[in-house]
Amino acid sequence: MRRPTVILLLAVALLSACATYPDPQQQRLQAMPQRYSQFDLVMGWEVKPSDGGTVVQGMVKNVRYFMMHGLEIWVAPLDSAGKEITRNVSYIIPNDLPIDRSADFTVKLPVPVTAGERLRFTYKYLGSDGGDGAKGDGTNWMQSFVTVVPAR
Repeated sequence: MRRPTVILLLAVALLSACATYPDPQQQRLQAMPQRYSQFDLVMGWEVKPSDGGTVVQGMVKNVRYFMMHGLEIWVAPLDSAGKEITRNVSYIIPNDLPIDRSADFTVKLPVPVTAGERLRFTYKYLGSDGGDGAKGDGTNWMQSFVTVVPAR
């Protein structure tokens, strides 16, 4: 064999041995018992009782904008008429969430929430495709959805 052929075969063998590893954040997000997916973000969460109240813990992933600035996630349990009982917020830290990155959130509610009850999630942010979000360049966005708390 000629030398270039041997080098080429060696390079192919070495490069094919490179392994890719699964993204632990993505695996965690997909393992969440409840999920929501929209054009701009993917969210996963679980609802747990905590000290007479409720904790909603989850992850959010930016799938649309170069940068999401000031992402907030609000959660409100609803009564049978669809009115908010109470609500609370989680401010995503760090303040800027780049595309394809995930962040954790925790919202503590002072009331117990049980299976079958409804929660309204509202999220808002300034989406930027490369402008200076600090100067207000971008798209102010707010979205909400209602979900039912599953049985454990």
